[in-house]
Amino acid sequence: MANLAERSRRSEPTQAYTPPGWPARVRPPNTPDWEVTAAAFLLDCCPSDYRAYPVLRRHPVVLARFAAEFVESQVRASADGLAGVRTSLADHVAPEVVQYAAEAWAEQGARLVRLRREVGLVEEALRGKVFVRKL
Repeated sequence: MANLAERSRRSEPTQAYTPPGWPARVRPPNTPDWEVTAAAFLLDCCPSDYRAYPVLRRHPVVLARFAAEFVESQVRASADGLAGVRTSLADHVAPEVVQYAAEAWAEQGARLVRLRREVGLVEEALRGKVFVRKL
């Protein structure tokens, strides 16, 4: 017979846990319709023409892999853009415009890094990872 503490733990409802960086628009894993919200989020991370592929609409884990690759390519492109913005624009616009452009690239890069983490977490959950709160 299980002791009182074990019975108590089993009877308590388990609260869905999402790790830091989990996208706000996606319900926690293993809650009702969480995969529907995950797929909608992932589709929004991809080019609109990805919606035309039935395999991506039917298999969220496949969609997650496509989204992860796409976002990763955007992260790399953003880093490349930031690295070359000053030299590529210096002869064509005023220095303050170059600075604003560099700031825009940096801001975009930071957004994409956050998005990469969100997509990665959703992909892990779709592959069955269970997130556990660390004490």
